[in-house]
Amino acid sequence: MRTFARFQRLQTSPRTAALGALGVLMATALGACHGDGDDNGSSQPTNALPSFISGSVNTQTYDGVSDDLLTAGLGKTGLASSTAPGIAKPAAPTAAELRRLAIYTNYRALVDMTSNGGYGRFWGPNVDLNGNDTLGEGKIAGKEYIAYSDDGSGTVNVSMLVQIPTSFNPDQPCIVTATSSSSRGVYGAISTAGEWGLKRGCAVAYTDKGTGNGAQQLSTSLVTLIDGTLANTSIAGRKAIFIANVDPSSLSSFDSTFPNRYAYKHAHSQQNPEKDWGKYTLQAIQFAYWALNDMFGPVSGSTNQLRYNKGDITTIAASISNGGGASLMAAEQDVDGWITAVVVGEPQINLNLPPQVSVRQGGVPVSSFGRPLADYTTLANLLQPCAALAPAAAGSPYLSTLLPAATNAVRTARCATLASGGLVSGGNTAAQGTDALNQLHQAGWLTDSDVLQAPMWDSQAVPAIAVTYGDAYMKASVLDNLCNFSFGTTNAATGAAGVTPVVSPMPTLFGNANGIPPTNGINLVYNNGTAGAADHRLATPDASYAGAACLRSLWANSNATMVASVDAIRVNANLRGKPAIIVQGRADALVPINHTSRPYLGANRVAEGSKSQLSLYEITNGQHFDGFLSVAGFDTRFIPVHYYDIQALNLMWSHLKSNAPLPPSQVVRTTARGGTAGKAPALTTANLPPIAADPGANAITVAGGVVNVPN
Repeated sequence: MRTFARFQRLQTSPRTAALGALGVLMATALGACHGDGDDNGSSQPTNALPSFISGSVNTQTYDGVSDDLLTAGLGKTGLASSTAPGIAKPAAPTAAELRRLAIYTNYRALVDMTSNGGYGRFWGPNVDLNGNDTLGEGKIAGKEYIAYSDDGSGTVNVSMLVQIPTSFNPDQPCIVTATSSSSRGVYGAISTAGEWGLKRGCAVAYTDKGTGNGAQQLSTSLVTLIDGTLANTSIAGRKAIFIANVDPSSLSSFDSTFPNRYAYKHAHSQQNPEKDWGKYTLQAIQFAYWALNDMFGPVSGSTNQLRYNKGDITTIAASISNGGGASLMAAEQDVDGWITAVVVGEPQINLNLPPQVSVRQGGVPVSSFGRPLADYTTLANLLQPCAALAPAAAGSPYLSTLLPAATNAVRTARCATLASGGLVSGGNTAAQGTDALNQLHQAGWLTDSDVLQAPMWDSQAVPAIAVTYGDAYMKASVLDNLCNFSFGTTNAATGAAGVTPVVSPMPTLFGNANGIPPTNGINLVYNNGTAGAADHRLATPDASYAGAACLRSLWANSNATMVASVDAIRVNANLRGKPAIIVQGRADALVPINHTSRPYLGANRVAEGSKSQLSLYEITNGQHFDGFLSVAGFDTRFIPVHYYDIQALNLMWSHLKSNAPLPPSQVVRTTARGGTAGKAPALTTANLPPIAADPGANAITVAGGVVNVPN
């Protein structure tokens, strides 16, 4: 077992000659002292560490051969391998092994890794900025800085990471943010924003935004540290990513009643971290400024001085999903000019919706728009198992990790329970499923996503989000077991909870996990099951309906804590005139476009009027999880939205550097690959038309807050 102290390693010279002159600059910068802001007789102020940084700043330089920034030494080939990088001692991985595993896992989670789907051809470490296969294994040499942001309490500990590639040009500086998506750890956006930024020669500013991949095993009090290694809470102290706020006696009693449970930072920090996602993204940028000044700032005597002041560096706030929402929040909060532009994909964002805003598709008002996640996710969690049985959803891909018979049984039972409570109508299961699906349509989901209702629930994306965000918004302790849910290990065959795992999930949690169950062997448990606590899908015949109904009631009944927490995360869509692009798939069933990007565009126009520089690119046949495109049925129906995220970043770069106009808001009409499920033909540019400079009839228009999207 390692403690945080064993991770502290401040380099004072380059590791290899491969870094050349930049290595000399690194050594010079690192040898300098950091003052308290005095100019020490010079006209230039000192490069003072931001006040929010807590504890040590740890650095490591990577040679681009044995190890690197983008692939952790694995290269294009290693990232593509279905075999994860090995660990010499599985019970005690090193920090370097955990970093490599985290990069491998997070990279693969967010993009389609199949060659027929585009990896190695349209994106990947080997693909250059012009889309050509010229970069070999794609390893990128450079340096990492990592530290915590904290408020002085030692209980916040948001991970901040800056990667500076050797290709960084100090005379033409740029920063790209890569705030983690989902509840992932600090490398959680490396294959999306991170890869593009590194290839562009920009510094990349990462943060886990306070939700990061920190957990506590309650039975042992083991917790994760900033480098992923483990320590007991008594040793870790303020150096842990997260420690549950519970007293030892209560913890012991809880563990006796609910053995083999885990506390997660996003769910159980009791801090509603989402309210600060924008702040943490801005802090990541400020930390990147400090790191760049540390490396390239002039040295006067023993003092490192500023080369870059705020606003001097072209900075694009970029990421996807939760990271995309965090980027929009940061841009709205940026009154000091840290951010130059914004490019985000499928942003999870919650709006203060102006009354002028409405959304139309094909000239017809949509039935519902602008709902917060707490509303639409708890509704989906209630209805989706039943909606999956609607004839319109027949043939849905990736139905379940459960046996098909068990899957259909729980769906049928969920429909029956909903019908008995008057929540769906219909005299048989098919009719009840159709009514459940129609209710989702009325709540803002598009028919484009009908076949995704089943996999969003069966893959546990929606149930896990409903529980995790319910805990976060209610500021629940792990001891609360909100709505009778907990996180724990379960029996693989029966689903029974409380089992001691053959292999502990903790040693590799930093490398494998995503910060939200199910992950790395830790599952979503319903404690009040028919035969005791079990995997929520199997705990009761109707898949823990009572727990789902309880979560729904917190929003539907306007629980005061829930409402206050959601109000704290709402935004006003005022990007302060910054050029911005949002990319989202029309078929997104996890973060429906009617509740996010479309109303955000309308609200932005109300907030900024003629100063608005926001474009929305809505992608047909695009859904939320590009990582699912390797699954049979996803491959034939859906195209990679990541392709358009890259295109949007390139368009923004041309706009910032060459004043090229940004294409207006539009629907991009793609063509699905078709073919046989699991054997779709290779993706080509025929499937992926470019974002048009003149979209013509495909233009999305906005007038007075009214968004009109063509069919």
